Amino acid sequence: MTATTTAPVATTPVRTTRPPSARLRAWATRAPLLPALIFMIVVTQLPFVATLVISFFDWNSLYPDARQFAGVDNYREVLTDADLRHSVWTTVLLTAAVVLASLVLGLVLALLLDRRFKGRGVVRTLLIAPFLVVPVAAALLWKHVLYNPEYGLFNGLLHYVGGPQPDWISTTPLLAVEASLVWQWTPFMMLILLAGLQSRDHEQIEAARVDGASDWQIFRHLTLPHLRRYLELGALLGSIHIVQNFDAVFTITSGGLGTANLPYTVYQSFYQAHENGLASAAGVLVVIGSIIIATFALRVVSSLFREEVSRA
Repeated sequence: MTATTTAPVATTPVRTTRPPSARLRAWATRAPLLPALIFMIVVTQLPFVATLVISFFDWNSLYPDARQFAGVDNYREVLTDADLRHSVWTTVLLTAAVVLASLVLGLVLALLLDRRFKGRGVVRTLLIAPFLVVPVAAALLWKHVLYNPEYGLFNGLLHYVGGPQPDWISTTPLLAVEASLVWQWTPFMMLILLAGLQSRDHEQIEAARVDGASDWQIFRHLTLPHLRRYLELGALLGSIHIVQNFDAVFTITSGGLGTANLPYTVYQSFYQAHENGLASAAGVLVVIGSIIIATFALRVVSSLFREEVSRA
């Protein structure tokens, strides 16, 4: 018997193209989004491009005719100037302190609100209220109602018990700014962590209780690992906003006493020193840092969505 072999027949892939009607329907579904996309580009991207261009110029608005191309000198000055470096360090310290304190307090409040008790809805609404206050109004509230050395609430309570009467803003300026921001951002962290707590597998927790696990063991080995993504998300989103915070620093201390962060330094360079190029370079660095943090935040959000989909 002779074996016969057949040569393989080469097949060419067939390209399938969508009919014109399908392409028209696809464009028709995207068309309502085009005005919003164009508006977003005009409002956000074009000003950023203009800021990026200005950052490469030595441009003082008091001497507009002396404008000249400076290359990366403005960025070099931002990174090497002692005052600007101090503002960067202040920004990092302010952001880290506010985010960590807000996360810890938010976690405690979320654990309390996760329990059922009478009036929980009212308590939750009251705890959310600080986050809904306008940032400037919140800073004014802390500066005048709480911190004022003559008629502030803190010194009033200390006077009632016979304590000292410190000038809170002068003695602890950075802590004064941090406390107002922690008060305002703790409800935000609480909401994120409360959502994480309510998405736990309660059957698993009940099984752990049946096996004799204590509340601390359940929190350490079940609750805290489950909340890791939510803690990361809260830290990243909080960092994005607090890095750019201007209202509290401007309202409470006016950037004095070592509390000037990078956004306030940008304001000083632009509106007081009239150094448009230097202020633009500092602003670009703030935007780049915010984009880096936002990238990590988006990854955390996408991972949370994937976990929820796989769980469903």
